[in-house]
Amino acid sequence: MVELRPITEDNFIDAFNLRLAPGQEDFVSHPIRSLALAYVYRDQCQPFGIYAAGRMVGYVLVIYDYDVPEYDIWHMVIDEAEQGRGYGSAAIDRVLDYIRTKPFGGSDRVALTCNKDNPIALRLYERKGFSPTGWEDEDEIELSLRL
Repeated sequence: MVELRPITEDNFIDAFNLRLAPGQEDFVSHPIRSLALAYVYRDQCQPFGIYAAGRMVGYVLVIYDYDVPEYDIWHMVIDEAEQGRGYGSAAIDRVLDYIRTKPFGGSDRVALTCNKDNPIALRLYERKGFSPTGWEDEDEIELSLRL
């Protein structure tokens, strides 16, 4: 079973110790950068550790964009040794459950961006109901979902 736990001073080092598979560094920011962003946007962002069997196997950030308004899923990482076990898929389900509670404000729109050269992540997001919006920036495409 996969669960989300807030990243706090008790577990942030576990996030720093997660590793990406070779080549994935082009797709996701380093954990230090991700958690720095979560701190900067702390009034509208919740960083989560993704846990399976009591250990952190990844992390993800949920941020609320008051200007749109919408929820954004940022910087999801599953550790290299834990990939291919369904943790990413289960984590997206938990993230969407969290967003449905409207923790930062009202919106039924959820958006994320994904590198065009990351077919595994693109397939995952599309299986979860996300669709391309048509917005692209360099190597990233935006996908969104209505809850």
